[in-house]
Amino acid sequence: MKAFNRIFIGMLLLIAIIFAGANLLLLNIDNIGSGRPYRVEIERLSRLIETDAATAAAALSDCEYITGIVKLSDCPDSFYKADSDYAIREINGELYRFDYTMSRKNNGDVVIIVNLILTVMSAVIVGILVYVRAKVLTPFERLTNVPYELSKGNLTTPVKENKNRFFGKFIWGVDLLRENIEEQKKRELELQKEKKTLLLSLSHDIKTPLSAIKLYSKALSKGLYPDKAKQLEIAESINDKADEIEGYISQIIKASGEDFLRLEVNNGEFYLSELINRISAYYSEKLRLVHIRFSVGKYGNCLIKGDIERSVEVLQNIIENAIKYGDGKLIEIMFSEEDWCQLITVKNSGNTLPDSEVIHIFESFWRGSNADNQKGSGLGLYICRQLMRKMNGDVFAETEKGHMNVTCVFQKV
Repeated sequence: MKAFNRIFIGMLLLIAIIFAGANLLLLNIDNIGSGRPYRVEIERLSRLIETDAATAAAALSDCEYITGIVKLSDCPDSFYKADSDYAIREINGELYRFDYTMSRKNNGDVVIIVNLILTVMSAVIVGILVYVRAKVLTPFERLTNVPYELSKGNLTTPVKENKNRFFGKFIWGVDLLRENIEEQKKRELELQKEKKTLLLSLSHDIKTPLSAIKLYSKALSKGLYPDKAKQLEIAESINDKADEIEGYISQIIKASGEDFLRLEVNNGEFYLSELINRISAYYSEKLRLVHIRFSVGKYGNCLIKGDIERSVEVLQNIIENAIKYGDGKLIEIMFSEEDWCQLITVKNSGNTLPDSEVIHIFESFWRGSNADNQKGSGLGLYICRQLMRKMNGDVFAETEKGHMNVTCVFQKV
């Protein structure tokens, strides 16, 4: 904002300089150059006087520089005494004095008109600057600290919404982002609490059968049960306690294997072209800059079921994987139909994943043997499958002649 204020002040100074310069130029414009336009008018009036003095007097009102004509016979005493510049001409044996000025008679009108035009232009420029400051820069300045506060975890203060035509949607989006981050933080805390509670509960439950096993083992080692039947009973008790512990471990494994991501999907209907246009608009430019050939095949536009935002997310995850693990030569989107379903396939060249590993790529936290030098969490394609299934669709992958094909299956309306 300080930089803009400096520009604003500089613009006002520039306008003032333009005003001063224009007025000085107009006031001195007749003195610029070597021409003397008043002489032209004197010669024209002289010719008129030679023929008709009355016509010359009438023509005087149309002159720009001649202010008066005086004849020697009319005022012999003051003929050579004038308040302005003058020139003397002899016409038909009579001396005439032509009074003139170096500036035009109507120069004041020109100055007024020019100043009026400059005033209007200046008002427009200042108005635009004030509008930009009020409607663009001031609302944006209120948002400058929002990303910093979000990065520090200050999520409780909402972003004030307004109807600003430039930042209204942006402000709404930032506030929605803040709410989503806050909600995710709450979910994470709840998940951590649930995990801690589960571990504490299972740890406590495991202690009881474990203590019994230790007690039975110690009794057997000291020969406290010489009777074979009693020893068999103790062995069966140890086995039961071991089964109990195994059950608790199974609960831990089951809890860790449950879906840890709460993915929300708003199922509806949208046109295939809307999805593809959004993907093409983003990746056409991005892939062109990294010199990857990107093509979109022909398709028949149709209405499909699902969540348009989540569908965009799915295709973006797949294409990002294609960029990361392909050879950087080709990424192609292809289309087909099967059993009243719309299939969208993302194909990339340079597949380096063994066929035996393809079946695992949609598992959580799984990373293939070709991911050694690539950053990632192993969740991208797992999220894709979860989202597609929540939209009553599916996703699968296959290799074909050195290419990787990942296909999304959408239900058609």
